[in-house]
Amino acid sequence: MKKYLYCMQGIIYKELIRFLKQKSRFFSALVRPLLWLFIFSVGFKTALGLAIIPPYETYITYETYIVPGLVGMVLLFNGMQSSLTMIFDREMGSMKILLTSYINRNYLLFCKMFATSIVSTIQAITFLFVAKLYGVDISILAIIVTIPVIIISSIILNAFALFISSVIKQLENFATVMNFVIFPMFFLSSALYPLWKVKDSSILLFNISSYNPFTYIVESIRFCLYLKFDFELFFVLGISFIIALNMAFLGFKSKKVNHS
Repeated sequence: MKKYLYCMQGIIYKELIRFLKQKSRFFSALVRPLLWLFIFSVGFKTALGLAIIPPYETYITYETYIVPGLVGMVLLFNGMQSSLTMIFDREMGSMKILLTSYINRNYLLFCKMFATSIVSTIQAITFLFVAKLYGVDISILAIIVTIPVIIISSIILNAFALFISSVIKQLENFATVMNFVIFPMFFLSSALYPLWKVKDSSILLFNISSYNPFTYIVESIRFCLYLKFDFELFFVLGISFIIALNMAFLGFKSKKVNHS
């Protein structure tokens, strides 16, 4: 049992050290959502009216609405970036050595995803505190309560990204494939606008967004940030967690690792 604990500690430690050494990674992860919060939201503040919808009990500003979606953006982009580092680690880094060890491969992959989720959670919480300083109404208690959902959501996105990376034959194609995946997931969700507004414009896009797992990630974060509970949201989040993990495990199950 200790060897598994030491393995997890080692992977988490390595990921945190890498994160601390790559300060640009931390700031670049924050710049993107902050630009959307400070600039994009200003342009839509007057153009996009928002009705009172759960979990909100009163009218809200557009900045308030998009914060959960921007937290999801942090997790989404960081998850895709981590899958790129996983490719390097698998081919020539520490994960290559670990994957040839006697420790269960699925456990190693989960440790990697969990370590990445810790880094993503640090970035997401930092963004939430900046948003709070900016004037968005978020309580400290709500941020604390949201942490487990952020971790689970990050693992889901990491697992999905790892599955994609496992089927990519050439590293040069990775960025193209990731962009093809990231932007539809983000824009075809409730991150930037309520689904009822999408439904008014296009039933097809509404149906696609309703089946987008990222929508449920964003909405779960949204409900937690306002201390509300919705069984359907968290049930779908749990199902997505199980499916995403199995996809990642299946994707790496058939990978051959050179022992030399």
